[in-house]
Amino acid sequence: MEQGERVVLTTCNSHCGGACLLKVSVKDGRITHIETDDGEEPQLRACLKGRAYRMRVYAPDRLLYPLKRVGERGAGEFTRISWVEAIDIFADEIIRIRDTYGPAAIFMKSSAGDIVALHGATPFMKILSLLGGFSKHWGFNSFEQGIFAELATFGTLYTRHSRDDLLNARLIILWACDPATTVHDTNTMWYLLRAKEKGTKVIVVDPRFTDTAALLAHRWIPIVPGTDTAVMMAMAYVMIEDNLIDEKFLGTYTVGFDYFRDYVLGKEDGLRKTPDWAEAISSVPRETIVTLAREYATEKPAALICGIAAGRTAYGEQYHRAAMTLAAMTGNIGVSGGSAAGRSWTALGMYPFLKKGSFLPEVTNPLEENPPPFKNFLAQRKKYQRGTGMVSAGKVSDALLKGKEGCYPTDYKMLIIINACYPNQSPDINRAVEALKKMEFIVSLEQFMTPAARWSDLILPTCTFLERNDFTFGESVPYYGIQNKVIEPLGESKSHFDIACLLAKRLGLHAFEGLTEEGVLKAMLRETPIPDIEDFKKKGIYRVELGGPYVAFKKEIEDPHRYPFPTPSGKIEIYSAQIAAMDDPGLPPIPKYIEPWEGRKDELIKKYPLQLITFQCRRRAHTQFETVDWLRETQKQSLQINPLDARRRNIADGDIVRVFNDRGVIQILASVTERIMPGVVAVPAGAWYNPDNRGIDLGGNPNCLLKSEISPGGGFITNTCLVEVEKVEVNKA
Repeated sequence: MEQGERVVLTTCNSHCGGACLLKVSVKDGRITHIETDDGEEPQLRACLKGRAYRMRVYAPDRLLYPLKRVGERGAGEFTRISWVEAIDIFADEIIRIRDTYGPAAIFMKSSAGDIVALHGATPFMKILSLLGGFSKHWGFNSFEQGIFAELATFGTLYTRHSRDDLLNARLIILWACDPATTVHDTNTMWYLLRAKEKGTKVIVVDPRFTDTAALLAHRWIPIVPGTDTAVMMAMAYVMIEDNLIDEKFLGTYTVGFDYFRDYVLGKEDGLRKTPDWAEAISSVPRETIVTLAREYATEKPAALICGIAAGRTAYGEQYHRAAMTLAAMTGNIGVSGGSAAGRSWTALGMYPFLKKGSFLPEVTNPLEENPPPFKNFLAQRKKYQRGTGMVSAGKVSDALLKGKEGCYPTDYKMLIIINACYPNQSPDINRAVEALKKMEFIVSLEQFMTPAARWSDLILPTCTFLERNDFTFGESVPYYGIQNKVIEPLGESKSHFDIACLLAKRLGLHAFEGLTEEGVLKAMLRETPIPDIEDFKKKGIYRVELGGPYVAFKKEIEDPHRYPFPTPSGKIEIYSAQIAAMDDPGLPPIPKYIEPWEGRKDELIKKYPLQLITFQCRRRAHTQFETVDWLRETQKQSLQINPLDARRRNIADGDIVRVFNDRGVIQILASVTERIMPGVVAVPAGAWYNPDNRGIDLGGNPNCLLKSEISPGGGFITNTCLVEVEKVEVNKA
């Protein structure tokens, strides 16, 4: 350490899937370098993004002052204004829209951003609630299908074991799960590697030969996107026919298995869900399906870790419910080394005992007291997201465009974007842009001139987590992570909480008077099990000691009479009466395979013969870090395409190609690789939308090509899409 230099411990959580310890060196008020955990095991070591965070803080394109639009909306032309003027404009527009159209005309589009306790959209939601209410969406872009399946099957979202329990598994199946790239909670890969070293067999099921497969897999099973449920049905068939199911477990802890058995054996519809049937659908060889089924049923305990990517499909709820049914059939639920096959990543707090306390003032949104019901909304959903919202997350563009004509509660006039990048992260971006054009006023809280910021009328610059205080959670194993303020905010950037306090004061709301960041955080932390807050700040991490791995549903399995499952029946619901009452063919009461639209049997495949899937890449966390040069050098934004598909189109590695369908066109580099199966192409999600004057997105964002449709349970769909790819001649590019 240099003379005059100090080290501050803090925790990173930039929606990258982890919560890692950072050791930030500061000299003369400026960050000099960032290191990571080198202390007690298991060390909570940061990925490339955390270690490069200094470059993000001091990025030359960072927004440091309030900005007001002066050019055409979307052109990115702004002028600097003072905070006084910015808050005046923000407050005046809120009041104008509310008084002219009603509070419902104010729509907030928010997401997690940095996944922390205080600095986010919540303070602004409270302000708008005090003013009469506002509209927002419900549901999560990432894993709503998984949430639906967990609530319907188990009645709770706390379905996952701590990652250290992977060391007790004899078999681990990673299905559409790539923690080597996406982190999937700090140290997930560390535990997986240790499990492999112990001799645990690891199988990866994925259309792509991911880095996780390369590092861990004893066997990689490529699978046609959207057909995962078919393979799981065939696995169930093998288990039933070979008498490999745990009848005692099913009889004691579940309801409805007989209905599922009849479906799998073809007694319901006359179609047996055999491995041959599944092979024709999924391209997974029948022998592979048979072997996988027998391994999962006999090599116990076995952990089926279900990634959320395969759930972000047309009928993704069925994939998740089928996986949970397989876990029940094999008796792997509630036992160490097993898995309930819930979502592989949560972001909602995977442990029921991790608390963050509440943020005062306590106030609810008046417009959510009697919201218009979503047809397939599960009652238990309300417990995990305050308020139900008025619009599904995947239908925001539709709502903003159509309003009352589209049977939405009102015509939306003002859009407030916080910790989100709308339209960049929306399906069918071009349609989302049309929705933006209809808004009378758009305000964004941002750090960079993202596509969301470019379309705004007012931009309020927020500071990074290194410039304010907060805390977060670790979910690989349970811990709390402090976010200590490392430096003063750059320029005139401010924290979310400070901006909210300024807005509340300007609006004459007294509920925020006297509140400080320090006071609010202390009040929130007092409701956690952390015994010494000052010691927590010094050490950066508070580990919750359990005396062993956390095993979901251990109590329910060991003592079902005292601890029933929180479902209507008190048991694991393979058959759900709640779902049956919805009377929706897309949501059968038992898990079923439903042929997806824009799959290989869709007539559209004659025009667009390639299936597009999206994935998270190492250099970004969704849209975050996109302009950080250090990270851009590590990975190019490119289309992964199999050599067989590339040769048919005269495409070589490094060529510029266009990927297109009826919804849009993107231009991108081609990466010709055998690490993706034929008939499938893949593009990293999150690239910044950058259309040219022809409407071709030169940023290479795959969301331009996605259909703005939701799954029957309200889920966001990113992996059900047909496209064609063509080489771009250099002189025509």
